Amino acid sequence: MRSQLARLLLAVLTHLACAGMPAAAEEMPQLPATLNEEVRMLSVGTGWSSVELETTFFVPPGVGPFPLVVINHGRMTGDPRFDPRARYLVASREFLQRGYLVAVPMRPGFSKSGGSYVAPRCNIERNAEPLAETIIAFLREMRRRPDVDPDRILLVGESEGGMAAMAAAATGFPGLRGVLNFAGGLRPNVAACLWQEALVEAFAVFGASSRIPSLWFYGDNDSYWGHDLPRNMFHAYRDAGGQAELISYGNFAAGDAHTMFASPQGVAIWWPESERFLRQIGLPTELRFGPGSTPRPVRTGYADLTDSDALPYVDDRRRELYRRFLTLPLPRAFAIATTGNVGWAQGGTDPLAAALDNCERAARRSCALYVVDDEVVWEAAQRQGSVAADSVREP
Repeated sequence: MRSQLARLLLAVLTHLACAGMPAAAEEMPQLPATLNEEVRMLSVGTGWSSVELETTFFVPPGVGPFPLVVINHGRMTGDPRFDPRARYLVASREFLQRGYLVAVPMRPGFSKSGGSYVAPRCNIERNAEPLAETIIAFLREMRRRPDVDPDRILLVGESEGGMAAMAAAATGFPGLRGVLNFAGGLRPNVAACLWQEALVEAFAVFGASSRIPSLWFYGDNDSYWGHDLPRNMFHAYRDAGGQAELISYGNFAAGDAHTMFASPQGVAIWWPESERFLRQIGLPTELRFGPGSTPRPVRTGYADLTDSDALPYVDDRRRELYRRFLTLPLPRAFAIATTGNVGWAQGGTDPLAAALDNCERAARRSCALYVVDDEVVWEAAQRQGSVAADSVREP
């Protein structure tokens, strides 16, 4: 483990290096604004166990075969049927720029995927089994694609998806090189369940049979795990024989550490460490494409920038959030949904896309941009759209 000071220094140096890119780097091919996004219903499994998964693909330009990244989502509160399609635009762009094909499948019972979501019980190891089976069935289908390199696969998971990725890695799937675990875990809502102990025991079981290297990210101000539980899970996994490194990065300054992976501000924490890890397991890290960007809407003059009372749909608490947003430096973007949910982003490679994505995860429907930098771009009659959230996924 590394000190927080060293980690912050590494992040600063990384940003300075990016800011000082030679002119040749600016001439590299740019990713399209759409990031070559495709949405398909992918059938996985056979016979009675077959299920269609709503899957988002981000495909690099070219013919491949490309290394594959599969990002496994967390769980929001409420009925998972109403969860929005997960996209992880910030992270997907990081991998896509480096020539990875990115796949983000929705698990059974989530969003438009078939099958049913089974509420977790206290036996977390048992809960993880069908999640891992779904991931393995998905990987089998992906290995059949001619544009996928079957020997260069990376699993990524956030929250419940992080635990599922660790459980899948324990099967030793061919071609799987490593796992990035972001705040992985599961907290069943079951009376009298000692879920912390059950979670530690489950990770010990995963570690006993896994030989796949993994890199774990947990912050101290994680609203679900706190400070001690991730360390207990990590030591149980390592003591059982699992290969893992824990990046304990302290408090996430931009908010709840449970949301770090999806946040534009999180990239400076997780990418430098992940880059080092990817090199160790023989996966590419070199930039092949420029980041691309979301098209910028034109200024509409709907309202004065500082007039928080003009924001449609929102309540007083979100008006106060908007006033705080206006104190952030550029670049930045703020989005609104008809539900009154809002999302914003500041900095990063594409704050417009990040804001829309965050808002959609909060609202569970599309959002629209209200402000970009210092310009109000809201159209009163527009169909409502996307961006940077005021609520988050739970494990």
